[in-house]
Amino acid sequence: MQPEATEKAFDQTRYICIHGHFYQPPRENPWLETVEIQDSAAPFHDWNERITSECYAPNGASRILNTKDEIIRILNNYSRISFNFGPTLLSWLEQNAPRTYRMILDADKASQRRFGGHGSAMAQVYNHIIMPLANTRDKQTQIRWGIADFARRFGRQPEGMWLAETAVDSETLGLLADEGIRFTVLAPHQCARVRELGSPALDREWSETPESSVDTRQPYLVRFPGGRSIAVFFYDGPSSRAIAFEGLLDNGERLARRLLDGFSGSANAQLVHVATDGESYGHHHKHGEMALSYALKWIEQGQDATLINYGEFLAKFPPSHEAQIVENTSWSCVHGVERWRSNCGCNGGHGGWNQEWRAPLRKALDQLRDATVPLVEAAAAPLLRDVWAARDAYIDVILDRKPAAVETFLAAHRVGPLDAAGRTTILKLMELERHALLMFTSCGWFFDEISGIETVQIIAYAGRVLQLASELFGVSSAKLEADFIEQLSTAKSNVPEEKDGASIYARTAKHAQVGLEQVAAHYAISSVFSSYPQETQLFCYLVRRQTYEASTSGRARLVIGDAKVVSAITEEAERAFFAVLHFGDQNITAAVKRYDAIDAAARLQFSDAAKVALTRADFPEVIRLFDRTFGDKSYSIHSLFRDEQRRILDLILNSTLAEVETSLIAIYEDHASLLHFLSLANAPKPPALAMAASFAVNAGLRRALSADPMNVVEARTYLALATADQISLDQKLLSYLADQQMKRAMDRLSSHPEIPENLETASQAAQALRELPFELNLWQAQNIWNTTLKLAHEEHAPAPAWMEQFLDLGRHLGICVEELVVEEEEVAFGAGRA
Repeated sequence: MQPEATEKAFDQTRYICIHGHFYQPPRENPWLETVEIQDSAAPFHDWNERITSECYAPNGASRILNTKDEIIRILNNYSRISFNFGPTLLSWLEQNAPRTYRMILDADKASQRRFGGHGSAMAQVYNHIIMPLANTRDKQTQIRWGIADFARRFGRQPEGMWLAETAVDSETLGLLADEGIRFTVLAPHQCARVRELGSPALDREWSETPESSVDTRQPYLVRFPGGRSIAVFFYDGPSSRAIAFEGLLDNGERLARRLLDGFSGSANAQLVHVATDGESYGHHHKHGEMALSYALKWIEQGQDATLINYGEFLAKFPPSHEAQIVENTSWSCVHGVERWRSNCGCNGGHGGWNQEWRAPLRKALDQLRDATVPLVEAAAAPLLRDVWAARDAYIDVILDRKPAAVETFLAAHRVGPLDAAGRTTILKLMELERHALLMFTSCGWFFDEISGIETVQIIAYAGRVLQLASELFGVSSAKLEADFIEQLSTAKSNVPEEKDGASIYARTAKHAQVGLEQVAAHYAISSVFSSYPQETQLFCYLVRRQTYEASTSGRARLVIGDAKVVSAITEEAERAFFAVLHFGDQNITAAVKRYDAIDAAARLQFSDAAKVALTRADFPEVIRLFDRTFGDKSYSIHSLFRDEQRRILDLILNSTLAEVETSLIAIYEDHASLLHFLSLANAPKPPALAMAASFAVNAGLRRALSADPMNVVEARTYLALATADQISLDQKLLSYLADQQMKRAMDRLSSHPEIPENLETASQAAQALRELPFELNLWQAQNIWNTTLKLAHEEHAPAPAWMEQFLDLGRHLGICVEELVVEEEEVAFGAGRA
């Protein structure tokens, strides 16, 4: 292992900055505040998890390889580039990928040390709305929420702020300046004209600047009345497009040389900088993060330019010119901002489709937002001193839902003392406003079809606004939904069966709406398959069990009980009485009613009668009792929230699948010798036998790789069979399982390196996994190995035998331990999730 080389002397004239805009559309169910399973992201749970694995995490621990494709350096790319992360994405990463989240925060601290005290992280307008299409109040909240979110996460005030899609108008820039933002980044075609600072304010002295003639190597000042100003960096358009769309990430050295070619012969300080979606580095372009890290080190170790970030460059070289922008423009629509309000021609490329739906969707959401304003103000008047100041401050609650934070917020903004109903009303008003902002997330208009997942998401946010309005304003809200549906009905889908926006709203958002009764029903049904403690967290709800009694008759099971359900978001609470009858498999029916709607005598009478009927196996009578006691509204397994429904279906299917698996394996084993002969003879295999063989071998490998610890002997046996019988392997799933297996082994070793079995188990697994005949992504295990080695040296001198075996484990993980360079500012990865 070698120490990090001392970096070269600071270059005074030529600087390079690479900016990555890391962002994903928010995907949380608006009623559960969690991302539910997305089958299109398989084998991962959802797209956030998948892109984290492909991009966000690898960029925090990117590899540089030697000529043998062995790792010789692990680099945190974020510490050497400029970057911004969408706040909603960071919120997900904090909860679901804490190691990656820590890499990002640590990188900003490292960049401050590297770049003269200027951190590389930029803030972002909160939920990626198109700022020129927003009203002034919403623009202010987006900026203030973005700043507050950034300050809470990175522990400092942001110098720069990224605008969604770089969509800009002068008002937005002025509001950024008002909030203390020093700079932003725009596309070169968004610059209208420039002139030297100090020129008289005469229009004739401005120089018109088409994209090809904008000097992107220097910052410009945009000035406003009253002395306000903000710096703008216009990025190198051609090089940025080459990174995103023209394969420049196929080779790290080529990327570096392309950036170096961007300098002119001027002796003045120059900044060559590019900006792309951060997902280019690993998600859109496989191993793009490795090309990036190679380019960064190639530049860093050369003599031709110096890496820098925008904050440091601006401090060293203030603008010498000022600029005016082209109003209402963006980086991804040649028509300005029309992509988010009209059928401009920019779309996802689906031939024959149109985007006429964009305008009525925008109009429906604008009307809904505007119509709620007077209702919100009237409801808030007796409770809050200034509802809009409260909305700006509500970000503190969004970032910390603990009771103390809620109490601080209410104390700062309430008019007087509050009872429970008043607290809930205020929190519901704030949630209505939060979702009224979320429903303008830009992704809803970006693609070519209104029934697409991103557009359905923003319609769901509108559905949450309408539900909260109904609960808050009662009859006054009826017209809101009617007008919304009427306007959405004019937004026609390109897919005939989807019809229009109104149909999509009814099928998705309206159908998905959840209240406390639905949460109680979910709890009741899932309790048949789960052993819940007295108090449990179900998504953003707290459920406290009051009574619970289960009775059985053969395969049938009857559950009767009651529980208190409390929203962790609005503090709304309700006690529910429930009953569930499970006949076996997926056949289940449940009923729920407000606890105090059924008196004690009626509850006892129902319970006794239902149990008697169950013991007689008189299931029709049990159902009739359900109907008489609860009414005709019932719930089934379809009523479960998606993740829990999938988990329970898997439990139900396990025995059935085990039987099928056993049968197919038996068929394969009975005819294995015939299959071997056919393979040796290059003869065609009967489809039925080939199917049985494929299933049996892949199932065996799945079992071996999923076992804890890994069943090395079984894995090797099935790999040999796959080779002998020419069986195609499910590479995608098996690679994922191998990664998880190796990570688990390294987690154990990292937690308890003193236990010899942990090192032995990890070594055996690593050796066996090297035999898999396809590419593996073992980055998590490699990171943990790297950190374990560092900690072992810091905490104690490991025994020579242990170190020898541990280094050998590193070799099996693809690390060249002899050439490995330890970064001076290495991130402490630790154990845990990605």
